Amino acid sequence: MRPDGDPEPDDYGLPPVDVVVPDDARELDRDVIAYHREERQRRRRERIRRLTRPFTRYGLVVPIIAGALLVALASGVLMTVFGPRPAPRPSTPMLAPHPTAAVGRIGGYLPDAKVALIGRERVQIPLRDLRPGVILIAPPECRCEALVAELAARTQEFELRFWLTVDRRADKSRPEEAVRRLRQLAGAAHHGTAVLLEDTGNVLAGTYAPPVASASPTATASGAAPASAAPSAVPTAVFVAPDGVVSAVLYSPQPGADLTEKIKALA
Repeated sequence: MRPDGDPEPDDYGLPPVDVVVPDDARELDRDVIAYHREERQRRRRERIRRLTRPFTRYGLVVPIIAGALLVALASGVLMTVFGPRPAPRPSTPMLAPHPTAAVGRIGGYLPDAKVALIGRERVQIPLRDLRPGVILIAPPECRCEALVAELAARTQEFELRFWLTVDRRADKSRPEEAVRRLRQLAGAAHHGTAVLLEDTGNVLAGTYAPPVASASPTATASGAAPASAAPSAVPTAVFVAPDGVVSAVLYSPQPGADLTEKIKALA
């Protein structure tokens, strides 16, 4: 609008603009307040964009990865703090320099042979590395779940080890079937761990398991069983001290105070 009030464009060719200049500047207070409010909002949006620019540059990929990392980190911390802790494994001391008996007898070493640990793979280890702890030699059809549970719990209590193997001298079943029965028997170790052994040469059974005719409950073996004897129909527990010396051999041991004391003596 021209200064004379004519609505036509002025001589400068500018479009008409409806501008009203108030007589009192205080009438512009609302506009000033609105302007400052819009400026604050603009600056706030700018700050937010600067902070989120590294995450929005590649879309939603970075926020998803960051969230997954945070969840994994939190889960790891919770598992470390509240997760189950493995039972402490006792260190293996040196073998006794001068055992009081021959190999395979009470007071002597375990036989100089190897057995296999049954797991995902078969791992061959020397028999004399089985210490300190208890070795249970079970007959093929052993109904000794209560004994396995007791030995596993007591060895766990005194920080010892518990090994379980089967007497296969008269067992005509396939090796896979024998291992299946052994795993099933080891399932009774609810309050401890039973480490499964595969003794393909029947060294343990041939050395410590008694013949059927002479087997008696809680009897103590004094040496190796005769090679021609019939396989035992009762379980045999071999107690091995930390120095590798066999401290006792029990035929058909029964859960109770006497068994607990023998296990405790190994610790």
